[in-house]
Amino acid sequence: MPMMLWSGRKRMLRAGNPSSDREPWIALRGMTKSFASVIANDRVDLDIYCREVHALLGENGAGKSTLMKTLYGFYRADAGRILLKGEPIAIKSPHDARNAGIGMVFQELNLIPAFSVAENIALFLPKLRAVLNPREIDRHITEISERYSLQVDPQAMVAQLSIGEQQKVEILKLLLSDARLLILDEPTRVLAPHEVKALFGVLGHLREDGYAIVLITHRMREVLDCADRITVLRGGRVVG
Repeated sequence: MPMMLWSGRKRMLRAGNPSSDREPWIALRGMTKSFASVIANDRVDLDIYCREVHALLGENGAGKSTLMKTLYGFYRADAGRILLKGEPIAIKSPHDARNAGIGMVFQELNLIPAFSVAENIALFLPKLRAVLNPREIDRHITEISERYSLQVDPQAMVAQLSIGEQQKVEILKLLLSDARLLILDEPTRVLAPHEVKALFGVLGHLREDGYAIVLITHRMREVLDCADRITVLRGGRVVG
């Protein structure tokens, strides 16, 4: 029997990977990763579904970020398989991951402060830059940002934005890249309480629109506030 938790929002949280008639959008099987003598991930299985916020919960050093960075192609697994809609897929780089519809927002945001929001997004999405002029890029940014309450001025300089606003830009980059799985690594770490609440509202809207979301966190309160499914990692292994 999978562990179930009752959230403050009157929803049941599913733990781990219970059997389901639905096919996971992404499935990880036997994922193993070591750094020298340290085993970061030890034969981890994980199912990720569309229309869900899936929390990876665990203390610092539990292997959460390593597992998702491996899925994103930032690291190469020592062993294991990745399945996309039931079919094996090789992800050897972030470029491969993005082509598969996987995007990740790291703890350290990857933006150029001296560039505008639109310039940062255009640099991340060369295909977009190749087919759209700057005015059209601004329009696309505005449309997506308004749809998901990620409002930010495309012409604003990143250096002038708050951390919460910069995080919005990172999420916009993924949405404009057509990612279907959004991985957020400790996204609330430096946010004010009102920004955390706003972020969870955004994640709920994205879930309703069919996105798969993985939230890496060590804070149980966040799991209770926004997650549909949880997987607990400890010492590189799934324990719940």
